[in-house]
Amino acid sequence: MRTINFLQTLILATTIVLAAGCSTTQRNTQSSRTAVEQLLLSEAVKRTFPNDSGEFLSIPRGASVAINTVGMTGDQAFLQQVLAGWLGQQGYLVQKDGKDATHRVDVVVEALGTELSGTFMGMPPVQSQFIPFSLPELALYKSQYQTGYAKFNLNVFGLPAGNFLGSTSFVADAYYNDYTVLFVLSHTFTDLPSVPELGSFNRKPVGPRVENKSE
Repeated sequence: MRTINFLQTLILATTIVLAAGCSTTQRNTQSSRTAVEQLLLSEAVKRTFPNDSGEFLSIPRGASVAINTVGMTGDQAFLQQVLAGWLGQQGYLVQKDGKDATHRVDVVVEALGTELSGTFMGMPPVQSQFIPFSLPELALYKSQYQTGYAKFNLNVFGLPAGNFLGSTSFVADAYYNDYTVLFVLSHTFTDLPSVPELGSFNRKPVGPRVENKSE
């Protein structure tokens, strides 16, 4: 009887160790946001702006523009800089202090962030006092859906009078979906143009890349 109990214990311990060895453990980030989250936000912001501003802004090309941004997130500073670059590409003169500006653009940020949801079937991570080691997550099926979302209004005023000239709403998003099946089989679907890859045997290093958007 003792031999049977010993064999059962040995088989159970071996099964647990093998199951743990067939899984992977991943720490998503050491920073406040993962690279994927940052890309989702930045891509969503960039997609809000059209190629031609003519039909969206009632400001003549070559005008001097001042930008003010208000919102409920610290990321609004990033949006303001992207907007300044876009206005510059459209032929406007962006004034830093706004002293000589002929128009003011007030950016009202309604939403700028990421959303995360998912589905999990399997065994979550286990840390017990009865066994001398912890078990990682074992996913029979796992899906994670991440979306970057940007929505804001541009209110345009003429200076120095401050007369209201028009308002335009901008909205766009980007997604990154990750799926895991049978512990280690994984695949990603995304509309991001470039995403970081986790280390693997067939991973190729990312070389330098320069994108010149000047005219």
